[in-house]
Amino acid sequence: MNIQWYPGHMTKAKRAMKEDIKLVDLIIELVDARAPLASRNPDIDELGKGKARLVLLNKSDLADEGANDWWAAYFSGLGCQVVKMNCRTGAGIKQINGAVQAACREKLERDRRRGILNRPIRAMVVGIPNVGKSTFINAFAGKACTKTGNKPGVTKGNQWIRLNKSLELLDTPGILWPKFADQEAGLRLAYIGSINDDILNKEELALKLIRFLTACYPGALSERYQAEGEEPLKVLEQIAKVRACLKKGGEYDLLRAANLLFDDFRGGKLGRITLELPAHTALGKENGGEDGKDINRGAVKEGDGAPGRDACV
Repeated sequence: MNIQWYPGHMTKAKRAMKEDIKLVDLIIELVDARAPLASRNPDIDELGKGKARLVLLNKSDLADEGANDWWAAYFSGLGCQVVKMNCRTGAGIKQINGAVQAACREKLERDRRRGILNRPIRAMVVGIPNVGKSTFINAFAGKACTKTGNKPGVTKGNQWIRLNKSLELLDTPGILWPKFADQEAGLRLAYIGSINDDILNKEELALKLIRFLTACYPGALSERYQAEGEEPLKVLEQIAKVRACLKKGGEYDLLRAANLLFDDFRGGKLGRITLELPAHTALGKENGGEDGKDINRGAVKEGDGAPGRDACV
């Protein structure tokens, strides 16, 4: 399955971002904690050269907590401030102001030396579709400032929001990149809902997700659906049977079963699952990362090397 999704409005949005980024002091980048690398637009690093950076590991409550720690250390190692959060529940929101101040310490000190007082920090909020940018802004502001939705592509244009005298935010549309060089990244984005479901073969995608879960989180499917085995199609049929996803004549409705599986995965009902780890990065190698380790729940602990089995990263 070849996954590509780059609607026309994203080209326009990228051009606007390129112009507006000159106006900001800080880039606040939201990533999905379940797939922090796959959910980063590689263009942001180039566009944001020289800007202070704050990375928000959003939906961290849905990801393996040990893996969250690894990713926080990884982004800190790149010189970014990092906050683990869930913008829907407000978890981590209270840490944002401190992280913004820390990220912009040099800018604030420079202003102080020049006698510039009380100039607000201007921050651009960026991220891929459906990563939670607008929900974050509303939670941070304590009121509904932007339109939100549980699907990609809700925000269509840039919008300035003045939170207080010290901080202004620029909300931007979710932007992908024209072509996924790594189709595994495309798969992970499809799993978490950052690709328009309407263009996907959900049954085929479900078989790939089942293969991953069977290898890396073997208890997730058996606990939720009493589905066992290593053959993805058989497992999907078991899910259809247990959840009464049937067509006329008793035939399994695999599309309904696939949609149910993705609803449960995206909603955290299969447990806390991380789709990738920084195993093959410099951080993973420095900390003893090696091939052959699993990322089963609870397997990533302080002092362990980053797991690196290809099926699980």
